[in-house]
Amino acid sequence: MAPNNKIDDQLKNTYSANKISIATFMTTDYPDHDTFMDISLQFCEMGVDILEFGIPFSDPIAEGRTIQKTTFKVLENGTNITNCFESISSIRKMGYTTPIVIMGYYNPILKYGLKSFTQQAKIAGVDGFIVADLPVEESGHLRDLCNDSNIHLIQMLAPTSTPERIKKTCEIASGFIYCVSITGVTGARKNIGPEIKMLVNQIRTYTNIPIMVGFGVSNREHVKTIGGFADGAIIGSALLDKIGVNKGEKAISEAYDFVKTLVNVPHNRTGAG
Repeated sequence: MAPNNKIDDQLKNTYSANKISIATFMTTDYPDHDTFMDISLQFCEMGVDILEFGIPFSDPIAEGRTIQKTTFKVLENGTNITNCFESISSIRKMGYTTPIVIMGYYNPILKYGLKSFTQQAKIAGVDGFIVADLPVEESGHLRDLCNDSNIHLIQMLAPTSTPERIKKTCEIASGFIYCVSITGVTGARKNIGPEIKMLVNQIRTYTNIPIMVGFGVSNREHVKTIGGFADGAIIGSALLDKIGVNKGEKAISEAYDFVKTLVNVPHNRTGAG
């Protein structure tokens, strides 16, 4: 049975409030643990819809320069999956209920142990996984474990996805579909191309679950554009660029000032949320 958790409720409520859902991606413990936690709590307070935390990996093939740089920094500091779970558990113990998704790559999860990974994620308070290099055809075992723990295994689709791949993915998707806006790696971009609207429209012919657009989303205008055809936007590299090499109060204020321009943007799409 497909999961139903805080992700479903949050995205539905935000759509009903006529707003575009916003997810923020941060590399776990970047630029340091305390600053990362303070920024995460700030986002919970300001109404970000989903927190997405990246598990650092030495070969992040989907990532551009910014996220690679932050990943290598936290790897040098010793950050791992256990640290990610501990941070999420701390957020939950403080009473924050904002949905949390962790994004990573299959090798570290496999090494950790698929069953142990899903069980520990449930205990920590994780609501969803994104595994960037796990094809839908190979995702069955992890998806079953996720279902058992009421955790969404979020599926990704890109402009290069074939109609057959789109249909197959939509048949097993839950939570939301992560729609990759470009053919390439993560990183801030100047424009949101027309091909992403075409992809979202294709996806809508097979499913009515929410669609979130990521990769290259960099400013309020991008979010407004996405709000014309999708349910939400995922901001990662542009946020990490704003934080830069700052720590403490400077990093927190830069992150807050940037993200506050992106939340509460009204959507102008009709149809199911």
